[in-house]
Amino acid sequence: MKELTERITQITEDAGGTWGISLQDSGTGESWELNGHELFYSASVIKIPIMIAVFAANHRNEISLSNRLTVKREDMVGGSGVLQHMTPGIQLSITDLMTLMIIQSDNTATNMLIDLVGTEAIQQTMKDIGLVKSKFFHKMMTQEVDRKGFNEITAHEMTDMLKKIATGKIISVYACEQMIDILKKQQISNSLPAKIPEQDEPVIGTLKQWEIAHKTGNVSGIRHDVGVFYVGKRTLIASVLTKGLNNLESPEIIGRIGLEIYQYLTQ
Repeated sequence: MKELTERITQITEDAGGTWGISLQDSGTGESWELNGHELFYSASVIKIPIMIAVFAANHRNEISLSNRLTVKREDMVGGSGVLQHMTPGIQLSITDLMTLMIIQSDNTATNMLIDLVGTEAIQQTMKDIGLVKSKFFHKMMTQEVDRKGFNEITAHEMTDMLKKIATGKIISVYACEQMIDILKKQQISNSLPAKIPEQDEPVIGTLKQWEIAHKTGNVSGIRHDVGVFYVGKRTLIASVLTKGLNNLESPEIIGRIGLEIYQYLTQ
C-alpha cells in the first residue's frame, strides 16, 4: 500500500485544499490515513447513517420498509433529487425513499425519512455504531434558527462504519446486504469512480470486473466520496473528504485517487 499512499499524497499536495482520507485494505488489513480524525461538514454523506437508522427502526419493528409515505408539498425542498419536481400526493415505500436518498441524494426523500424515525433516533443509532465525533443535527436544505450544530463527519469514522456494513456487523447481515446493494446503485459517480475504465461486457450475465458501493456529498467548496471498492476478489474501503478545492476541479481530482485505488487493487 505504500506506493498507493505516496501517489495519493502527491495528488493531494498538488491540489491544495484540506483533505481527510482513510483507506483500509480488507484483504491485507493495511490501513492509511491523512487527517483521518479531522471534522468536515458532512454534506450528503450523512445520508448513510440516516439509512442505517431507518433499517434499525425496521429491525425494532417500529416501521415496515414496505409502508408507503405520501409526499406532501411542505416536504419538498431543493437541491438534489427528483421528488421536488413530482406532484404532491404521490406515495412511495420507505425502501424507495431510502433508495432515492442514496442513489440520487434526494433531499426531499431524506427529510421525510428524518421525520419518520426522528432526529434523536438517528443520533442514537450513530452512537450505537461507534460514531463518536461524527454528528447529526439538521435536515437537508433547511435553515432552522435554533440549529444546535452542523452535520459533521470524519474520514476515519466513515471508513469504520463502511467496514462494519461490508462485514455484516451493523443491525444484521441481511440489513447490511440491503444497504450495500443500494449503495452499489449510486447514480452520482463523478468522483471516486469517475476515471475508472468503463467495463466492456459483451456477454450478458458476465460477472463485473469491479464495483463500488458509495455515497457522494458536495456543497460549495466541499466534496466528499466514501465507499467500498470491489475489484476482482479484493476489497478496499475508502473515505475521501475535502474542503477548499475548486468546485469544478474537485471531482476530477478525487477521480484520480479512485483510479489509483483501482489500479492498486488490480495488481
